[in-house]
Amino acid sequence: MNNTIGSTGAATSVDRRGAGPSSNSAIELAHLVKKFGDVTAVAGLDLQVRPGEIVAFLGPNGAGKTSTIDMILGLSRPTAGSVQVFGLSPVDAVAHGRVAAVMQSGGLLKDLTVKETVQLTASLFHQPRPVAEVLQRAGITEIADRRVDKCSGGEKQRLRFAMALLPEPDLIVLDEPTTGMDVEARRAFWTAIREDAAAGRTVVFATHYLDEADSYADRIVMVRKGEIVADGTPAEVRAMASGRTVRAHLPNADQVMLAGLPGVTSVELRGDTVLLRCEDSDAVLRHLLLHTSARDLEVTSHNLEDAFIALTGPGGSPGSGRAAGTGRTDHTSTRSKS
Repeated sequence: MNNTIGSTGAATSVDRRGAGPSSNSAIELAHLVKKFGDVTAVAGLDLQVRPGEIVAFLGPNGAGKTSTIDMILGLSRPTAGSVQVFGLSPVDAVAHGRVAAVMQSGGLLKDLTVKETVQLTASLFHQPRPVAEVLQRAGITEIADRRVDKCSGGEKQRLRFAMALLPEPDLIVLDEPTTGMDVEARRAFWTAIREDAAAGRTVVFATHYLDEADSYADRIVMVRKGEIVADGTPAEVRAMASGRTVRAHLPNADQVMLAGLPGVTSVELRGDTVLLRCEDSDAVLRHLLLHTSARDLEVTSHNLEDAFIALTGPGGSPGSGRAAGTGRTDHTSTRSKS
């Protein structure tokens, strides 16, 4: 997959202003299906993303994320169903500069400097954003004269982000955008993304850093086996993994006995520490206090990782995780625009 759709692989001199029909949706997927021979990667997916939303697209490997993103970017065609981006076909939306993508790898010429790379890409557009501005926005002004092959993985990702900003896209699709970045660089990157979204730009990103989805997304869409299993705000998705986790220090724990306690959904042993995911933490606590030598007991609410495991693991139920008021055509962002 090319790393910057709309800035390298599908560049155009067409001015996007006033181009194409208007739409209340940034992205609209209807009954979307993608098959590769006998394998169904995307199985009748329905999704609407409104302009200005930051949406995290999450799922385990093989869930259909990349296949869906490819169809949104016009890199592949659906087997069935439809994709519209701002009321246009994906190919037309990209051609009019309304869409850009930052992928994990590829698309960079190692012998050019960072600035030369951005300048070359800018020359492909009719009215690009100023080179100095996108370098500053991506946090790479200080390395503008560095050759690409001397850049770290995180610096290359920020370079790809700068390239994607050149056509002033209305939608940016990010695939593992902070891979290779340190904590400070990740924080600066997401600060820039949120500022752009506050001005109306739509952002859809896939990541394995669940803390990023929890902290920066307005909305989380989880997929499993090509179907949506959860769609809601981070708080709503976390709540879908009902119950709590009881942590206790319990040497020589009987895992079979603990798994058989009423309401216990899973048992994990980490040395002398036991983690019990359960529906009724009070009952589990009483049993541990009365019938075992457990100590240092602690109860925590489920986090996004718990929800991810519960909803996308073997027991996850496709279609069961639509949060009330979300995943519909009237879904609106809850993020402050301040």
